Amino acid sequence: MSNRREFLRSFALLGIVVSLAVPGLFAQDAAPPKPEGDGQFAVSYAEAVRQNKPPARKITIPDAGEYKVLKGDFHIHTIYSDGAVKPEARVQEAADNGLDVIAITDHVESSGSRGFPKDIDRNMSYNLAKSEAEKQKLILVHGTEISQTTVPGHLSRHFNALFITDANPIQAVAGDWKAMIAAAAEQEAFIHWNHPAHGAMPNIPGRLAFPFLDELEEARAKGHIHGIEVFNGVWYYPFAHDWCNERDLVPIANSDIHASEWNNYGHQNLQRPMTLILARERNLESVREAFFAKRTIGWAGNMVFGREPWVEELFRACVEIKKTEDGLTLHNRSDIPCLIETDGKTSELPPQGSLEIATTEKLTVTNWLTGSQKPLEIAP
Repeated sequence: MSNRREFLRSFALLGIVVSLAVPGLFAQDAAPPKPEGDGQFAVSYAEAVRQNKPPARKITIPDAGEYKVLKGDFHIHTIYSDGAVKPEARVQEAADNGLDVIAITDHVESSGSRGFPKDIDRNMSYNLAKSEAEKQKLILVHGTEISQTTVPGHLSRHFNALFITDANPIQAVAGDWKAMIAAAAEQEAFIHWNHPAHGAMPNIPGRLAFPFLDELEEARAKGHIHGIEVFNGVWYYPFAHDWCNERDLVPIANSDIHASEWNNYGHQNLQRPMTLILARERNLESVREAFFAKRTIGWAGNMVFGREPWVEELFRACVEIKKTEDGLTLHNRSDIPCLIETDGKTSELPPQGSLEIATTEKLTVTNWLTGSQKPLEIAP
């Protein structure tokens, strides 16, 4: 102990205050700091301790005709249900990832979770995120998740209600999913069915056939279900893609993220799921209008999927096709990769790249899907 006291006493006599805040201490050519005034000074280790943060990612996708292509994630959790991240941090993650719009959708039924009072305002996470969203110039959608405990072996009955005005009336009828989505519908919410195979043995490999349950068809017929998650987290649901085509529903791709972005997908992972929204303007009302007009496309894992008219519209906006003396030149003006098949041969058209191919009457874009087993076909 005496040695420790002597060391601290000797150190104090030097009149040095060390602070982790100034660059260059470990640089070999750095001159020793010069005392000022009474000989006290501060030294920072910022360059050694804090790594330079990369700038926010910019995802390049050109306008599709009259529409701006916005990037969004509409299934996100925070500490106000079963997530691990604060609402403000979710906004920061989204901005860092190059997203334009998100919806924080904490479970509306969560009561007393993580030590919060049971009578907590169910709009809390949205309200906390608003100021950060304004700061980051990110569009924030007011949303919530409606859940019913899934019976093992059955499809889930989880729904996201987007563009709501107040989550508390929805929570007031918790326990009855039909009443909850009806309460959301009274607020003119856009409601989509989440992870439709959740709870129905999703870990069995291979293609599984799932039914569109009668009670969900009844809700759809009432106008209480408008879309389906075709992609959730890391799962693609081909049958849900077909349901969108067959039942005039909106395809959506979401993360359903609970952990931090870093722990879930890594940093700025361009393959993480997102929904592309073809919006007239970059604002909340235009996003809402696009959802109800069914102008959405999913993008996840280098795969693009959606309803055929909008997938084709997006492809023609992204890929410029020119006829040359030797064939065709394709130039990708976007950050979305394309796999082009002609005459049984598949070639990659990388983001911002070009591809030369022989003249052909049809291009098949194998990673852009308009149905579960239906790649996009384009006449050059």
